Amino acid sequence: MSWTPLPVGIENFKEMIEKGYYYVDKTLLIQDLMDLKGKVTLFTRPRRFGKTLNMSMLRYFFERSDEDRRTLFEGTKIMEAGEIYKKEMGRYPVISLSFKSMKQASYEDAFYCIKEEIAREYKRHSNIAEQLDSKQEQKKYQRFMDRNAEPEEYLTALQFLSECLCSCYEKRTVILIDEYDVPLENSYFCGFYNEMVSFIRSLFESALKTNDTLEFAVITGCLRISKESIFTGLNNLNIISILDRSYAEHFGFTQSEVDQMLSHYGLEQKRETVKIWYDGYQFGDTEVYNPWSVINYINSCYKNRNEFCRPYWSNTSSNSIVRTLVEKADLSVRQEIEALIAGNTIEKPVHEDITYDDMDSTQDNLWNFLLFTGYLKKVKERQNGETIYMEMAIPNTEVLYIYKNTVLRWFEDQIKAKELLPFYDSILNGECEKIAEILSENLMETISFYDYQESYYHGFLAGMLKNMGNYIVLSNRESGNGRPDILIKHPSVKGKAVIIEIKTAKTYQQLEEKCREALRQIEDHKYEEILKQEGYQDILKYGIAFYKKECMVNQI
Repeated sequence: MSWTPLPVGIENFKEMIEKGYYYVDKTLLIQDLMDLKGKVTLFTRPRRFGKTLNMSMLRYFFERSDEDRRTLFEGTKIMEAGEIYKKEMGRYPVISLSFKSMKQASYEDAFYCIKEEIAREYKRHSNIAEQLDSKQEQKKYQRFMDRNAEPEEYLTALQFLSECLCSCYEKRTVILIDEYDVPLENSYFCGFYNEMVSFIRSLFESALKTNDTLEFAVITGCLRISKESIFTGLNNLNIISILDRSYAEHFGFTQSEVDQMLSHYGLEQKRETVKIWYDGYQFGDTEVYNPWSVINYINSCYKNRNEFCRPYWSNTSSNSIVRTLVEKADLSVRQEIEALIAGNTIEKPVHEDITYDDMDSTQDNLWNFLLFTGYLKKVKERQNGETIYMEMAIPNTEVLYIYKNTVLRWFEDQIKAKELLPFYDSILNGECEKIAEILSENLMETISFYDYQESYYHGFLAGMLKNMGNYIVLSNRESGNGRPDILIKHPSVKGKAVIIEIKTAKTYQQLEEKCREALRQIEDHKYEEILKQEGYQDILKYGIAFYKKECMVNQI
């Protein structure tokens, strides 16, 4: 079977079609836009859900061009939808901007990159520069191409380009702005949010609100930012979030589209595995897969059809929102995160009009950010008065991995910052009650998962012992007739050695029994023999039992 190349990282519609990449047909987005006739439509979807490719597709469909672009759309659904839609092809001048790379550390650098993006778009339409009515307009156009317009001129840069295009082509302009909120998110985390909001607001208002030369505009982003912060007074704005039923199937892959893909590549037997890992997102009433992850997984099967699923989406961003939630979590939020990781649901009030500035002002805002950015999914919803409450869960195995990984890294950072010398001293001095007290305190502060299995406590304790000064900490190394959970050794055999065996209890009352069982295992399996053979004489042996966030420590 010949292998159709998969569009990993391909976001240009023309390149995708001309080079024969596998294309999941989303051209009926055009039909919906034309039928609903929204003046300004904002689509909010998580990152890597096909927004950029769809915007490229819209540009190639609507934009006037010397090329015959009908060949790009041959065989697509929009060409079969009716003559009324085909007549709109190639009729409009199009302004197309992408803000997805605006992730600079300072406002000055971010503004420079936005100027670069605007200059590229002016140059793309450079053929109209000499057709402008006045020398003054021509000089202004040239300044934008050369990136040396005055800072205040950039506040209306899109409106001016729209007016120039309309004047030359005698046709109103289509404006496409992709990932509009990337510079806002970045500026929030980098500390220049207010400056960026002010600039973006002016740029958008002039282009989308007070622009008589606008035919229609489409904007994409990850979040719906409140009208008060960006779209002030923009009454013609139609916001399509993940909660809306309209346009739901145009971003992300539906079940039938994934089934068709798997069949095309002879991977039908992977259907359930792919579903567990990458499905689970809910847009309106439509269940969708993460397209980035599905494409990457199928591509990984080129050489090996038994390739395991992996977390691809987790590598596309810093997951800073999940990290913020974990870092700021109080006891009740930590319990909710534990419930989510265990596969349960939580219920929270949902409100879409939020700003990055509001992100961590309340825990409810953070939950909202996680929902709209793809880290949680809608299970069901109910309304109480004016407030909508949504039951939410982690969408799939891939996103669960992000939560677990974020929790583990946070815990490692927490441990590095703690003063654990009293803990280490208590282990070396045989102070069982002190060891138990410190372990319980730290368990209360952390976030648990794995349903409190022994492996969880093993990792927790190994993490706390990681920086134990001049001692060697060995985990699950061969010793005696079995494998002790943790060995601690001084580099010199004249120093101390410690054997730790871990057990989990099903009830609090069972803790002491489990401690004795752990100590019996140390003796029965002769874990100390290899230490004695090495020359250690001062050997401490601990049985540690855990029940949820309580523990007990005994020694021989």
